[in-house]
Amino acid sequence: MDVFRITHKKWADKLTASGYAARWNSHGFNVIYTAQNRSLACLENLVHRNGFGLDSDYIILTISILKSIKLLEINAHELPSGWNLHDEKAHLLCRNFGDNWIKSQESCCLVVPSAIIENEKNILINPNHKDFEKIKLSLSQPFLFDTRLSI
Repeated sequence: MDVFRITHKKWADKLTASGYAARWNSHGFNVIYTAQNRSLACLENLVHRNGFGLDSDYIILTISILKSIKLLEINAHELPSGWNLHDEKAHLLCRNFGDNWIKSQESCCLVVPSAIIENEKNILINPNHKDFEKIKLSLSQPFLFDTRLSI
């Protein structure tokens, strides 16, 4: 399975996680966020950057996850109401799921619902899992955000 990540070119030479808190992880928990397709990766960047920095040098990464790597999945109906809102309460709900997944080391990848587009999926990768070495960065290409997408 190929997944996609858009990142600034200074971070594009290898798969790394910042450790900063986000929807599915608390500060100090390293998670690499990817999307099931290029368009969702683009939308995730637009939403989180609020139109700032979209003129910078970006790269879209194609990341290959072998079929032999175990995936866990959380479906939207398994989550509490309001999980997809853009506020701290919603993020705390999701972080609980993500942090528990990271601590369990049950799988290297967690498939989660997109909070932006219903029925779309993001794939979280735990770089500290034993199977992480089987995940490969297979392609890096320049990525330009269409100027009409700026907020």
